[in-house]
Amino acid sequence: MKKSVSIDKADIKAFLGPGSSFEGKLSFDEMVRLDGSFVGEINSTDTLVVGESAKVEGDIRVGALVLSGSFKGNVYATNMVDLRAPARVEGNIETPVLKIEEKVLFNGQVVMTDATPKIREMKTDKQ
Repeated sequence: MKKSVSIDKADIKAFLGPGSSFEGKLSFDEMVRLDGSFVGEINSTDTLVVGESAKVEGDIRVGALVLSGSFKGNVYATNMVDLRAPARVEGNIETPVLKIEEKVLFNGQVVMTDATPKIREMKTDKQ
């Protein structure tokens, strides 16, 4: 069983602050927080935190996503997605665990995956 993601105790290793913008591909191994503007592709096995002031557009493939800002695109998370108010999301989410607070605006589709990737791969092989 995977442990829950705690952003209160974890150390954030990179930060894109309010008023900053980035376009391109972002890859990382440890927790990253975005509070600025990002357009592109994000890949990681760890946690991405998107703050209230952030505007993100593109595709996200991460271990966990904690989102409070604005997002347009597709998300694939192997652990979980946590949408916190006042998040605004337009796009598709694929994850084994989805948490949505009240007052979050979500327009899109959700695919709930198996929590254990090995089980998912075995099911695919048998078909």
